[in-house]
Amino acid sequence: MIYFETPRLRLRDWDHADLEPFRQMNADEQVMNYFPKRLSAEETDAFHQAIVAEFHESGYGLYAVEVKENSEFIGFIGFHRATFESDFTPCIEIGWRLKKEAWGKGFATEGAAASLRYGFSELGFHDVYSFTAAINVPSKNVMEKIGMRFINHFDHPKVAKDRPLCNHVLYHTSRYSSK
Repeated sequence: MIYFETPRLRLRDWDHADLEPFRQMNADEQVMNYFPKRLSAEETDAFHQAIVAEFHESGYGLYAVEVKENSEFIGFIGFHRATFESDFTPCIEIGWRLKKEAWGKGFATEGAAASLRYGFSELGFHDVYSFTAAINVPSKNVMEKIGMRFINHFDHPKVAKDRPLCNHVLYHTSRYSSK
């Protein structure tokens, strides 16, 4: 099922054919630079199953993203219910991960902006958050480009305090403040 499209992208359900490029993407050192570690094929398969389960449970999730021009799978953009222990959770998080060949083309911004519109108009979200390691400048730039505003810094409870990725930034937008 295609949930929505942008001028260049389709955000859709996951196909079995997406699994191998998803494994490759999650094993890529550059793609996973701002995450605690690269994912093995088994870890990616488990992540994929969690994504599919969230769609079944919530009616939304991390949409598979393909380029319309050639139907190439380039990653995911969409929503996740963040439930780790924090003063802003549980919440709806918007996130993205694209293979490095898709970087620098505006795909993350284009897909995330469309996701927000879809989340507010079709899914009835009132508030959406996004967070990333404070050193992840590319993702912070996307958050700002899609109209999210910086709230604060926090230490991610699932990342060891002595790791540089522990310190995170939190961004927020609401249906009343979105572009």
